[in-house]
Amino acid sequence: MTGAALDRLTRQLGYTFRDPQLLARALTHRSAGAANNERLEFLGDGLINFVVGEALFQARTAAEEGDLSRWRASLVCEESLARLADRLKLGDVLILGSGELKSGGFRRASILADTLEAVLGAVYLDGGFAPARETCLRLMQELLDQLPDAASLKDSKTRLQEFLQGRARPLPLYELLSAEGPPHEQWFTVRCRLADGAEGTEGRAGSRRGAEQEAAEKMLQLISEATHA
Repeated sequence: MTGAALDRLTRQLGYTFRDPQLLARALTHRSAGAANNERLEFLGDGLINFVVGEALFQARTAAEEGDLSRWRASLVCEESLARLADRLKLGDVLILGSGELKSGGFRRASILADTLEAVLGAVYLDGGFAPARETCLRLMQELLDQLPDAASLKDSKTRLQEFLQGRARPLPLYELLSAEGPPHEQWFTVRCRLADGAEGTEGRAGSRRGAEQEAAEKMLQLISEATHA
């Protein structure tokens, strides 16, 4: 981690730390030792959720709670935060343990997203809420200005439920078919079927929820094709 890289980062953040050690802590992954960024990550996660929620509340005065929640979830998800972290080139200044370094941890989306949260948590501790809010909004502004249609953010299970309810049909049923592998690496297979029809689809993922979502997405495609056939 070079001084030039840190100077570039602070310029992009638009914030200069009074206590540079806070920034160093925010950039230190747990693989590098006990003095790491996990507590700052926790703080930054809460900050981002509040600041983005407040911005959406003020900008979308006619939006319902469900739409606001979907927008916020899309903005503060791992994928979005990792993209922002990549723009800041946080991977260039991350402090990683040798194992994570060799395995390419500086490119891993989860690590980049967590580090961005930690950096914002560090800004809050160093300068208070107002600078942290300003920094967060500065980073998120482009995403806030380009919000997709809220309906497009609904997950597959929700869209399937609404599709069926709109046609006065009963809700789908989900059945766990199998859970394979050790507890920390399980794969789940779930069947989705319609209570008033013979249609059935299956989904497989690393979580039961993920498998249900995949099965629901396949069911949506199946019945949509049948409707338009």
